[in-house]
Amino acid sequence: MTEIRIPNIGDAENVEVIELCVVPGDRVGPDDAIIVIESDKASMEVPSGVAGIIEALLVAVGDEVTEGKVIARLQVSVESDDAQEPVPTQTLSPSDAAATEEVSETASDAPNDTASDAPNDTVSDALKEVVIEVPDIGEAEDVVVIEVAVRVGDVVTLDQMLVVVESDKASMEIPANVAGEITAVHVSEGDPVIEGARLVTMLVAEAAAAPGPPPTAAPTDSQPARENVLAPAKPPGTQVEVEQASPGARIYAGPATRRLARELGVQLEQVNGSGSHGRIVKDDVKAHVKDAMTGGSTRGGSGIPPLPEIDFAKFGPIESVALSRIRLVGAENLHRSWLNVPHVTQHDQADVTELEEFRRSLKSEAESRGVKLTPLAFIVKACCYALKAFPMFNASLDREVKNTVYKYYYNIGFAVDTDQGLVVPVVKDADKKGVWDLNGEIAELAGKARDQKLGLDDMQGGTFSISSLGAIGGTGFTPIVNAPEVAILGIARLTTQPVWNGTDFEPRKVLPLSLSYDHRAINGAEAGRFVVHLTELLTDIRRLSL
Repeated sequence: MTEIRIPNIGDAENVEVIELCVVPGDRVGPDDAIIVIESDKASMEVPSGVAGIIEALLVAVGDEVTEGKVIARLQVSVESDDAQEPVPTQTLSPSDAAATEEVSETASDAPNDTASDAPNDTVSDALKEVVIEVPDIGEAEDVVVIEVAVRVGDVVTLDQMLVVVESDKASMEIPANVAGEITAVHVSEGDPVIEGARLVTMLVAEAAAAPGPPPTAAPTDSQPARENVLAPAKPPGTQVEVEQASPGARIYAGPATRRLARELGVQLEQVNGSGSHGRIVKDDVKAHVKDAMTGGSTRGGSGIPPLPEIDFAKFGPIESVALSRIRLVGAENLHRSWLNVPHVTQHDQADVTELEEFRRSLKSEAESRGVKLTPLAFIVKACCYALKAFPMFNASLDREVKNTVYKYYYNIGFAVDTDQGLVVPVVKDADKKGVWDLNGEIAELAGKARDQKLGLDDMQGGTFSISSLGAIGGTGFTPIVNAPEVAILGIARLTTQPVWNGTDFEPRKVLPLSLSYDHRAINGAEAGRFVVHLTELLTDIRRLSL
């Protein structure tokens, strides 16, 4: 029976077990990972060191471990040449940590034990610049740089990823075949490259400045995208691979997880990580495969088939422009609401002739205040009255849709169209404010939205939303509920229409209303009564004083 212990982990603190790679009964080889541990600077696999069968695991995910702690017991295979003594494990040193997810700012200043014993003039004379070039990429065409993982000043280790290039068939990582400091980066994302093109220049120790032949590989259809790691083989005896997620890396996963993903043909970019700091673990890869096999979606499990990818350039000139951050977030929120909320929209019209006459009568006072009095302030005030009369419209459903959460505050959000996309600032405690105060706060928030100066608090805590397209036009629309709210009011263009008064037609100001609501929380009769009450308030604004 052999005990497997945590190796020398240098000065690392708060080292946590983040993944178990085996279970009791598994047969392992000397290089097979037993667990994955993670400090605040690096993650690393702890290998068996000898071949055998796992008898017991003595740690669990989330446990904190220190050097020398026993993590497993193993029944050593009789035929193993390594049965007498485990192979020494690699130390997680500060220089290793510099090549991991968070690069240590002091790594380049860390003393080199070998160099420090030599005379100063030897050290200065032993540095040499080495240029890393694109290796043999076979017959691949249209190869472009899709990721640059290092910056000038970074200290990199042997085999650390420098850039990722991609052809029309595959992508591959190009590693450093020497260790040293990056002094120049010659490419950027999107640059086309060919074999022999310069990637980076490094300052290395002269003893290591004669690297072996660069890795060569031709991308093929069978190679999984982004997981073609073209790195030279590790030196014999190296048993622990340090997770090399540099500042430019987009995937946070250990070597064992990456290996499983390659075996299953899974692209890790499509997998949601459930581990510490969003790390992808083996169970995430397995869940992704299971989800795909059962027709699910990796983003919400809706089972909706994806839209086909179309090459629009075949039909004429195109231009691809990245969505702004606001539009990306808005698209995500709207998509989530549309998929999760069963929408129904109730349409009606409010006769706001008297309201408009009253608003116009305040024009001179508004000018003296230096403001423009808009209908939206009256609409917000009327909505607060209606929400108090029908509290379900100011509520939310809990996540399990088992309880109604009634809110006794009235924070009204209103949609603002900006150059970057749609945002919804929130007027807090709108029921406690008069029309002038509401008008001023609406104008202030709308200005901040257009100047991109809204704070996070300005857009949180809404209980009901209003989307007004009156200044643009339209006779009605179906706004999407801003979940977890349960209703949203859409306002279309105010028009003058002939309305029968019992004896003849007279011109009246008519405002189209569109109330969308979550049918799980609100039924049609409730929505109808809410809209009728709201139209009565807007038709006779004297009711707002009752």
